[in-house]
Amino acid sequence: MTQQNPKDWKTYDQFAYGIDTNRLPATDALSGSSHTITFDDGRALELSFSKGRVSWSDGHDRAEDSAEVIEVAENTFFIEIIFAGRAKEAETIVLNTAKGRALSIYSIVRDKEQSVGEPQVAQIFRTGTTGVALKDTSPPAETRDLIGLRAHFTYSPNHVYEHTYLSSQCYAWQCLVGVQRGHGDVDLTTTYKFDDDQYVFTFREFKIAVASTFFYNFKDMRSTGKFLGITGDGHIKNSPAGAFIRKASMTYYLPGQEPV
Repeated sequence: MTQQNPKDWKTYDQFAYGIDTNRLPATDALSGSSHTITFDDGRALELSFSKGRVSWSDGHDRAEDSAEVIEVAENTFFIEIIFAGRAKEAETIVLNTAKGRALSIYSIVRDKEQSVGEPQVAQIFRTGTTGVALKDTSPPAETRDLIGLRAHFTYSPNHVYEHTYLSSQCYAWQCLVGVQRGHGDVDLTTTYKFDDDQYVFTFREFKIAVASTFFYNFKDMRSTGKFLGITGDGHIKNSPAGAFIRKASMTYYLPGQEPV
């Protein structure tokens, strides 16, 4: 039997409209610069930036595509590459140019037949370094640091969401203000610690075909991210988002009773 969404469940484009109101502005700070990232799985990605564009090559393919660059922390950039020739795919790169550390999140909208029992939008994670990588810095790594945190995210006056980080594998959300008010769910997550007070949080929804990537800067209490998914009329859309963060509470677990 086909699972039906709850009554009045909103489509991706319905809830995402205006969710970039509180997003940090783009920057041209990387324009004119080039960077080669060598990932732990052997992939090498060459990037050359100009205003709003990036020329890239990974040894198998090369192209020039649109790119949005946002400085989300000192020397740290949230880079969104929007492939003109790959509508179902997008790559997000978090890059610290001073420390030479990088994390790639490659999102892919799969056919329904490829994702039975799983979220339709998948994500591939790669950690890497540039030629200036400092030996005394820790690489990005999966983390349990957010487990137990409950926080509120204000994306706009019409978009306020509560997140509760349940385990290393899932989180719960509910809409406090906006078109999804009263709706909520539990979805699959992957979280990386990028640096002190800096996290990359991703989630993949079951009820609709959408996945998201966000950079959390807990020093500035800002969230910067994107959604990739299928709209109500069946089109692929890559939407920007950003929010102010407010920590609401923290749950602490007894030894031996921690979530997975």
